[in-house]
Amino acid sequence: MRTYLVVIDETAEAEVALRFAARRALKTAGAVEILVVMDRAEFVAWGGIQATMEAEAREHAEEVVARALDTLGEEGALTPVINVRQGTAAGLIREAIEGNPDIAALVLGAAPGSNPGPLVSHFTGNDAGNLPVPIMLVPGALSRDALDRLS
Repeated sequence: MRTYLVVIDETAEAEVALRFAARRALKTAGAVEILVVMDRAEFVAWGGIQATMEAEAREHAEEVVARALDTLGEEGALTPVINVRQGTAAGLIREAIEGNPDIAALVLGAAPGSNPGPLVSHFTGNDAGNLPVPIMLVPGALSRDALDRLS
């Protein structure tokens, strides 16, 4: 089944990318895989503080996922695969793609303005030709009407 991999966070452009991927998946009988990346917590000598930091990061990731599920609920009956991982985003994206042969495209939202975001910059820069799947860049400034028309 054709699967669209979407990396989400709390930004508006991530929500636009998720909506686009969901609409494409519904129209092509495909699926959506959501990747939420948690920063790796710095090591703290006291275990209780370390555990609290990791719990807060997990809670934040769960809030991001809850908002994503709300967005998907607006698009219809689509149940995504959700992965919450800790580490560097670029490496985790590669692992997700290598681990799922059904992933047909990486869908990223580009922030409006002069800085499209770190993942867009990374995967359209020196690493652009090295992924085994196409990259779909969705302009974060697209209105809902434009997104609906284009997807």
